[in-house]
Amino acid sequence: QVQLVESGGGLVQPWGSLRLSCAASGFTLDFYAIGWFRQAPGKEREGVSCISSSSSDGRTYYADSVKGRFTIARDNANLTVYRQMNKLKREEPAVYYCTPLTWECGSSWSDYHRSLEVWGQGTLVTVYS
Repeated sequence: QVQLVESGGGLVQPWGSLRLSCAASGFTLDFYAIGWFRQAPGKEREGVSCISSSSSDGRTYYADSVKGRFTIARDNANLTVYRQMNKLKREEPAVYYCTPLTWECGSSWSDYHRSLEVWGQGTLVTVYS
């Protein structure tokens, strides 16, 4: 059974940090480009970051709004993809999801329609003051 599990969300104050993880069962994350998306209430799902497959150049991509604050990487020991989020802003509470993409990240990585339609339950990030 193909399944994704996101974890690491929680409560954080503005400018705080969280590390989100994405783990898979039934398939190997290394073979796919992995995108992280987020969805706030009443808003469309938006791309946050992407990492190319392990067999390609491993290039990473970020939305302009998170560049310099978020980092996406692979944890090869634990076969997960994690995302370090620093300096979280008040406008960034959302449910965060990871998903394998149809091909390498490329210029269209932030389009959630490129997902292979494997989504986890997401992990909720709440920013409070």
